[in-house]
Amino acid sequence: MSDSLSEAIRMRVRALLSTTRFSQFVRVGFVGAAVDNAVLFLLIEGTGLGLQGAKLVSWELGIAVIFVINEQWTFASHGDLGLGALGRRFVRSNAVRIGGLVVTLAVLTGLVRWFDVWFLAANVIGIGAGFFVNYTCESLYTWKVHRE
Repeated sequence: MSDSLSEAIRMRVRALLSTTRFSQFVRVGFVGAAVDNAVLFLLIEGTGLGLQGAKLVSWELGIAVIFVINEQWTFASHGDLGLGALGRRFVRSNAVRIGGLVVTLAVLTGLVRWFDVWFLAANVIGIGAGFFVNYTCESLYTWKVHRE
């Protein structure tokens, strides 16, 4: 492995190991999970929308809330200024969180269908499983924290 590649990897790992940023991301995640679960519950119980459709709507609302808080708090010192840069970060955030959504949706669906777990409990477990994908991708791709 070349020195520049190994240094690039070390920079990214150091950036991911920031305990302050990680704890902020966790706290923001709890807010997003609360929004996700509340909307999921309301859609499942109050509409004819199925589990996957309701999850997609609740996920996007949760992601929007998470993005706004992360933008203003967790990653406030990262990323270019301006409306265009903000819009690009929001699009990137949604794109990278698709990986976390795939993990979350697979766990949610599997636990509900195959193990008869209550959908909100299964959703929380799925969110936890997708968390590390989200943290890594958001940190390195959306806000590029390794460029400090």
